[in-house]
Amino acid sequence: MQPCDFALKVADSLDLLLAYWDKDLICRFANSAYEVWFGRSREQLLGMSMKDVLGDLYNLNLPYIQGALAGQVQVFERDIPMSTGEIRHSLASYYPDIVDGVVQGFSVQVTNVTALKDLQVHLEAARIRAEELATHDFLTGLPNRLTLTDRITTILGGATRAGEFVAVVAIDLDGFKSINDTYGHDVGDDFLKEIARRMQSAIRVTDTLTRLGGDEFILLAPYLSEQDSIHFLLERIFEHVSVPWTIKDCEHIPTLSCGVAIFPTNAHTPDELMKKADAALYVAKRSGKNRFVFSD
Repeated sequence: MQPCDFALKVADSLDLLLAYWDKDLICRFANSAYEVWFGRSREQLLGMSMKDVLGDLYNLNLPYIQGALAGQVQVFERDIPMSTGEIRHSLASYYPDIVDGVVQGFSVQVTNVTALKDLQVHLEAARIRAEELATHDFLTGLPNRLTLTDRITTILGGATRAGEFVAVVAIDLDGFKSINDTYGHDVGDDFLKEIARRMQSAIRVTDTLTRLGGDEFILLAPYLSEQDSIHFLLERIFEHVSVPWTIKDCEHIPTLSCGVAIFPTNAHTPDELMKKADAALYVAKRSGKNRFVFSD
C-alpha cells in the first residue's frame, strides 16, 4: 500500500469532514464522512461546487468562505442537519492554501462537537440550579434568607433617600403542626407549597416573599407612600390564602397570623425590623387566627 493510500485510509476512518476546495469552490478531495453527513459519496462530491453540496448552509457559511479565500483561517460553529435527520453541532475550520502569496483554495475540517455542546448545556443548567438552590427555598422556590438579606439592605437605602415606608411582615400559618401530625409531612409540604403560591399571587411585583423554614415566611413590602397602606396588601393576602383546601376529602380553610414592623417608624436596620415583626407576630398568634398586629 502506498503512503497516499494509507493517508486516504486514515482520513476515511475519521468521524469528521475533511475536504479541499479550490479557489473556484470546486471539490478536489473529500473523505468518506461526507456520505454519512451529507449523503454523497466521495465520487459524487469530486467536481461539485460547494454551493451545491452545502445547500442552505452555503449562504450561512459564505462570510467564512470569503475569509478563507482572502487568506485568513476561519473557525466557527454551525448546526448541520445530516441526511439521517440528525442535527450535529459542529466546529468548522477553513485553512487557506497559499502558494507564493496567492490563495489556491482551502482545506476544510468539520468536527462533531455535539457531545461537548450537550455537556456544556448540562453544566450550565447545573450551575443555574446550584445558584438557585443557594438563593431560593428548595421546597417552595421562594427567595431564601440570603436573598432577603441582600434585598432588604438595598431597599432600606433607597427608602431613606426617597422618604418612603417599608413594611417587614413576619407570617406564620395557623394550625400547620396539626396538618403535619394528622396527614404526614408529604401533605404538609404540599400545603406549604400551595400557601406560598397563593401568597405570591397576592403580592405586588416589587414585594419579596421569603420562606425562612417550616411555616415561617417574611414579606418585604417596599415603596409604601404611607405606613397604613400595608393594610390593603395584607387583606388581599388573607383573601387569597383563605380559599378552602381539600385534604383527603376534608375541607380546610387556611389562615395566617402576621406581625408587621414599619421602616422607619418602628426600626431602622434589617435586624431590628425582623425582631420587631417577630415580636408583633407572637402577639398576633395569641390574639386568634387570621390576625395581623403592628409593632409598637
